Amino acid sequence: MNVGFAGLGQMGIGMARNLIKAGHQVTGYNRTRSRAEQLAGEGAKVADTPAALADGGIVITMLADDSAVEDVVFGGFIESLPRGGLHVSMSTISVALSQRLAAAHREHGQHYVSAPVFGRPEAAAAAKLFIVAGGPRDQFDRCSDLLSAMGQQTFYLGEEAHRANVVKLSGNFLIAAMLESVGEAVALVRKYGMDPSDYIELMTSTLFTAPVHKNYGALIAKEKYHPAGFRLKLGLKDVRLALAAAESVACPMPVASIMRDHLLTGVARGLEDADWSALAQVVAQNAGLS
Repeated sequence: MNVGFAGLGQMGIGMARNLIKAGHQVTGYNRTRSRAEQLAGEGAKVADTPAALADGGIVITMLADDSAVEDVVFGGFIESLPRGGLHVSMSTISVALSQRLAAAHREHGQHYVSAPVFGRPEAAAAAKLFIVAGGPRDQFDRCSDLLSAMGQQTFYLGEEAHRANVVKLSGNFLIAAMLESVGEAVALVRKYGMDPSDYIELMTSTLFTAPVHKNYGALIAKEKYHPAGFRLKLGLKDVRLALAAAESVACPMPVASIMRDHLLTGVARGLEDADWSALAQVVAQNAGLS
């Protein structure tokens, strides 16, 4: 397939590479052009503007936040994407923006599938992402080969595209809550003079064996918060979006409110560009630990 790809950051560049490896013709766009030019030697074309992404009739976006998506879509390719064209949004965005995108593409005679991902940059590079997708079934089927090239498993959540965003935001809330809990547990054992790495090894080889506990637990035990796989300020953004989605349907999420405040504390302490597992550093500092 011929596909335009907007957003070649830590996640997007690996995803685009896997599309190229799978035999798809990729045209890449990134606000910092040099990121797109990295793919030129691998067979990709480079677009000068978002509008130039739409020639193949399918555009994937993998951008940092609502504002970036709005700029690339509404200020970019929505007018150049042909009738019948498809936008696959893989960014972590608000439920409200996802609903707005679905309506706007419908008004233009276009199609929209929301397909955000779970996984860090190394998973994106290895095509090991988990993808949650929503939108018209025929359009999901249309882009399923693209999704399969980027992830190890895709979950179809039905015709309403924004349901995928609800699942993505709720999932990131669960990860944030896990980071807080692990951070608190590690702070407790440290206060009693125990080695945090030994503690995490015990916990993740017995009660909490999921990769998310093992991988993030190791980062917390070793206090390895740089380089960031997912920046703390983006974690704050996602928890805020989860709270906004919850408020719109009158669903209290008191734990998410605590997560927002602790992540905001991390930003206030200069940790905005650290990995979001540095939430555990906020907890440690609150406990009087360095």
